[in-house]
Amino acid sequence: MKRRTNPLVPRILAFAVLLGVVAAVFASLSPAYLSAGNLHGLFRHMAVQGLAALGLTFVIVVRQFDLSFPGVASLGAMTLGWLIAGRYGLGMGVAGALAVGLLCGLVNGFAVAYLRLPDIVATIATGGAAVGLSYFYSNGTSLSKNFFSSGILDLNDAKYLGLDAPVAILALAALLSAVVLHGSRFGRAFYATGENRTSAIFSGIRVRLYVLAAFALSGMLSCLAITLLVASSGAANVTAGAQLLMPAYAAVYLGAALFGAASVPATVAGTLLMSAMLNGFTLLAVPYYYSDAIVSIVLISAIALFDPKIAEGFRRFRDAGKPAFREARS
Repeated sequence: MKRRTNPLVPRILAFAVLLGVVAAVFASLSPAYLSAGNLHGLFRHMAVQGLAALGLTFVIVVRQFDLSFPGVASLGAMTLGWLIAGRYGLGMGVAGALAVGLLCGLVNGFAVAYLRLPDIVATIATGGAAVGLSYFYSNGTSLSKNFFSSGILDLNDAKYLGLDAPVAILALAALLSAVVLHGSRFGRAFYATGENRTSAIFSGIRVRLYVLAAFALSGMLSCLAITLLVASSGAANVTAGAQLLMPAYAAVYLGAALFGAASVPATVAGTLLMSAMLNGFTLLAVPYYYSDAIVSIVLISAIALFDPKIAEGFRRFRDAGKPAFREARS
């Protein structure tokens, strides 16, 4: 009796090989790539992108799209900066930013799940409104007052259990997300909602509630991500969330393409791969428009690999000539 190989094993090996190739290429171009200082910076950057991608994972699992989280993150950043500048304290500032993300996510979820508005249109509108509201705090200027005394910079410099604080926060968020999405009935209902909404309804799953929850988590985690970015930069500004969109989508879809489906481990792996590439481009002083173009190509390629319609099209194309070939042989 033949022993079956775990289907995840070749996918994990493929990811490891791909990551090794990326590291080897950049290390050959810049010896500093594998230095301890650069790796610390890489993982800090990964924490920011990873938190935004984790929230997006829930939305992708229920087969929706969220284009609002960069704007929502900018509003969260300015809320955080305004509360710290007003001496409300770090705890109140972070809570305010997360509350803004949660509220915007609930607005998205209600519009899509209950009002049945198109997700792309609804989330673009929410993101645009969030960016507009972020200007009310300081007329668009950066906020950094009281940052040194508030303790927010410690979120970037502190260590927990030997890990840099951003990495520890990402690890904890990923662990909790994995428990929810992969280790509970609540999480399995997200997948059921995305795979077949009609069947999920007949199974007693409140699909609209799960769509609402997915958008709420996306908004809240994007604001947690931007909190770490504000802590590393030392200032909050209205364009803070602009750099989250493409890397987050690329990480989710790249991870899904590598591991066969969107999941928390796949998103973490995709984020690591994207961060490794972006860090290498930064180290080599590659202009941002070139690195953005490469991220866009990776995103398109990952979507092409992950989209079931495209995969089915390739399968039909591959199988189209088989009957004719057999008839010709006979």
